[in-house]
Amino acid sequence: MRFGGYPVGSYLAAITLIACAAAYEARRAPKRKLRHIHTGKAASPGVGHYSQAIVHGDRMYVIGLLPITPAGEKLGSRPFAEQVRQVFSNLKAILEEAGTDTDSLLSVRVYITDIDCWAEFNALFASFMGAHKPARCVVPVPVLHYGTALELEAVAAI
Repeated sequence: MRFGGYPVGSYLAAITLIACAAAYEARRAPKRKLRHIHTGKAASPGVGHYSQAIVHGDRMYVIGLLPITPAGEKLGSRPFAEQVRQVFSNLKAILEEAGTDTDSLLSVRVYITDIDCWAEFNALFASFMGAHKPARCVVPVPVLHYGTALELEAVAAI
């Protein structure tokens, strides 16, 4: 049997070869691997459907951290500095669980409910970070969950 002047078997052989080559390349392609980070040394997501952090490739994406203790105590009624220190403690614990530290932070985004606390946050952030200066954004917002004064999210290199 012929098709276009060539034996049909030639077409079938070519299609089989192309399919095999595509399957081989698909196996060689890097798989999308996600690593979920969770530590009992930082506030747990609780009932939320998310991880404390996700590692993909050489980047780690840290959730919006609130001033909540690992035991689940919400610090919204506590002084601003205490809330900031708890958020930093949570961030440090998550970074350590992933095998890294604050020097690997690429960017930090902070939401604060009181713009008058910006200078205090700057001082606490500088003390926490030391010489390392990641890209940073501070965003004033009207309200945060549980009446907290700040929320922090970050991206780190792994």
